[in-house]
Amino acid sequence: MGPLRRAASGAALAVSFLTIVPVRVRGQVAGLGAAAAWFPLVGALVGGAAGAVRYLAEPVLGPSVAAILAVATLVVLTGALHQDGLADCADGLGVRGDRERRLAVMRDSATGAFGVLALLGWSLLLTSALAELTREEALRALVTAALAGRWAALLHARATPPARRDGLGARFDVAPIALLAASATALAGALLLDGQLHGLAALAAAALVAAGTSVWARAGLGGRTGDTLGATVALAEVAVCLTLLGFATA
Repeated sequence: MGPLRRAASGAALAVSFLTIVPVRVRGQVAGLGAAAAWFPLVGALVGGAAGAVRYLAEPVLGPSVAAILAVATLVVLTGALHQDGLADCADGLGVRGDRERRLAVMRDSATGAFGVLALLGWSLLLTSALAELTREEALRALVTAALAGRWAALLHARATPPARRDGLGARFDVAPIALLAASATALAGALLLDGQLHGLAALAAAALVAAGTSVWARAGLGGRTGDTLGATVALAEVAVCLTLLGFATA
């Protein structure tokens, strides 16, 4: 398979994994890690769709309802992939027991009280931040947050070993060249959308989230799982939107 076809297959795999858009992956790919370089760009497209809903709905429904619809769009387009990871990690964080007990709770499909509270906090913080921004600011914030959130997941993947021998965490191996390409995309997007200071601050917020989830995953679980990757995305999205809101209201 030539380089262009490999790149196209990686892009298609990123879209099919990160969204509910039915995209056919043509050719052989060497696992999900082959799609890693495309994560920020796919995230930007998802954030752009949610931002467009926020932008178009505000004149008719007001900023609060428009923000709720934008967050709902973000969740629906991704199939609640990252929110599921956030809820599972919160349940694992709240359970008493050793590493194996936490991993077992996180693998349980049922959502516990800690997971519900985490989802509630995530949705309230993100919706409130978007409602306080202008239409243009909210659109840019959602694109930046979505691309930076997927970039943060790649940082988390590189910083932690797999917690299990099976599962998404074990299969998601991000090569240095893929991380470099994704970082260049994230940096270019953030600077273009938000300017030098705000863009760098947004990426710094996402990187801090990745560092925090990586420290917890190593100490509490022994490494990354699919849930910790998803939680990193969700938390980074909120951190970026709050950071940009801080600049907007300063």
